[in-house]
Amino acid sequence: MRSAGWSRLVAEAGEEAERAGAEGAAAEAARLVEKLQAELAEVRSAARSDLERQRAESEDVRREADSLRRRLRSLESDTRRAQAETRKVAAELEAVRAQAAAERSAAESEARRLRHRVTELENAAEQNRRSAREGRSVEDMRLRLLLDTVLQSAQGLQRELALPVSQIRPADLVEAVVPGAASPHDVARRGLAEDDPALLDQLLAIPQVHLVVDGYNVTKTGYPTLPLEQQRIRLLGGLAMLAQRTQAEVTCVFDGQDLDVPVIMAPPRGVRVRFSRTGETADELIRRLVRAEPQGRPVVVVSTDREVAEGVRKAGARPVASVLLLNRLARP
Repeated sequence: MRSAGWSRLVAEAGEEAERAGAEGAAAEAARLVEKLQAELAEVRSAARSDLERQRAESEDVRREADSLRRRLRSLESDTRRAQAETRKVAAELEAVRAQAAAERSAAESEARRLRHRVTELENAAEQNRRSAREGRSVEDMRLRLLLDTVLQSAQGLQRELALPVSQIRPADLVEAVVPGAASPHDVARRGLAEDDPALLDQLLAIPQVHLVVDGYNVTKTGYPTLPLEQQRIRLLGGLAMLAQRTQAEVTCVFDGQDLDVPVIMAPPRGVRVRFSRTGETADELIRRLVRAEPQGRPVVVVSTDREVAEGVRKAGARPVASVLLLNRLARP
């Protein structure tokens, strides 16, 4: 199969193959260089990007550090101011404590002085009371000596003049209702109506009778439309004439706890006018007036109030209705 010139052909083919191999290696090397250059460019670009990012981060860190330093300086300044304010407040507190201690010491000293003064005054008062008791004992002795002298003189005069001995005993001087005598409680047996003016005449005819009138209870029953001042004037005028005719002791009581200003008035002749005190009703004042009378004295209370009537009846007084007094005042 070896044709002519085969060796030359083989040599040419070998040279061709070597040339093709060299060109392929060069091309491959060129491609590798281009690839490496592209990778190098990418690495450089990435490095530049990382460098710029790191620079930006470094700048942010620097700015944050500056801000933190400024904040730290501000906090240090605030701390110094707070410490100075704390020292100032502590000094003021110490001054206040010192002033309070001084005031407490002064107050205790003043309290001791006042207690000492009170003790002195109590001792002086005790001495005054002792002196008063001693002086009273001397006065009592002088009075007893004078009384004994008068009694002895009276007894000697009685024996000399042969005067009879009095038969009056202490029990005869106690005021009470005597059987068969007129009293505020036995007029009902005379058969008079509770609104008959003659009943009040009989009551007021009892010796030493005391008529106590519940003023506003009477006026608001008889003429409630009038002002309070006119009610008082009209009632007191009628009571003055009644007292003049009967010679009875008359006391008119008004409720004074609702008055805005004190009442300035001249009580009519023969009539005692009283106003209840603050916090006290006229009913309570009437009961006190009744309790102030001695047992056995006839007392007539004019009031329509059932509570007042029951209270004075338990105290020994004779209650009558307001209409009874109004009918009596209306009669000439």
